[in-house]
Amino acid sequence: MLNENIKAIRKSKGLSQQELAVKLNVVRQTISKWEQGLSVPDSDMLLSISEALETPVSTLLGENVIESEVDDLKAISAKLEVINLQLAQRKTTRKRILHWLLISLCVVIVAIFAILLLLESPYLDWNYSDPETAVLGVAVHSFEWLFVRVAPIILIGAITGIFLTRKKE
Repeated sequence: MLNENIKAIRKSKGLSQQELAVKLNVVRQTISKWEQGLSVPDSDMLLSISEALETPVSTLLGENVIESEVDDLKAISAKLEVINLQLAQRKTTRKRILHWLLISLCVVIVAIFAILLLLESPYLDWNYSDPETAVLGVAVHSFEWLFVRVAPIILIGAITGIFLTRKKE
């Protein structure tokens, strides 16, 4: 029903799929998928479509809302509330996962730094006359050299990310 309504209202407004896509900042294929019923816009996008087509959301959803029929309006409000709650939960979950990934990254970086400090570059004492040892020594030295220079920048970025993604009360 939503897909047919979007298509019919878009055509009645004289808009092409591309013109509607530009108004909504999406690609034309997204509009096509909505109109074919292959995907459904989220609640925020539904509001944007409503504004772009100058049509109430209830009309897009196929509901004929009459002021005396308060029950229909409540049903639409309940549906939108459920959608908004699901989107909020998804956003919170993603934020929490990112937060813990950043904490894990910090722990790994600090652990590698500790290991490098404890080992004190043992490869410097190796016998480099053997080609395999020489290649391995160069590889280990390259890793250590690169890590010591790049890891502090990554660590600062991760700590900043931890503060930005922390749970605000």
